[in-house]
Amino acid sequence: MESGAKGVEIVVSGKLRGQRAKAMKFVDGFMIHSGSPVQDYVDFAVRHVEMRQGILGIKVKIMHAYDETGKKGPRTRLPDVIHICEPKDEIDPKEPWSENKTPKPQAAPQPMPTAAFPA
Repeated sequence: MESGAKGVEIVVSGKLRGQRAKAMKFVDGFMIHSGSPVQDYVDFAVRHVEMRQGILGIKVKIMHAYDETGKKGPRTRLPDVIHICEPKDEIDPKEPWSENKTPKPQAAPQPMPTAAFPA
């Protein structure tokens, strides 16, 4: 965490103390677990350690912080980060007015009068 990570998760499982297998989880900071940003932000490693009583499994997840340069972390922002812009200056109108945003419908063509032909 001191070197710039946003979060870390360590899981140690196996025969830690005694005959029964257990899993111990150590978590610090912020960690995302689902979605496509996991592929960009989280590094994941698994190692197996053979001990006299059995095998221990160690899983480590490290979540990196956003980095614009892309050297220490991903260049893409998390999708839930919101950037609020300052509002534009509005001009106070002197008198009320309105705009017609929709075009006027064209009038239907008038039917041609038909001349009566003698039979």
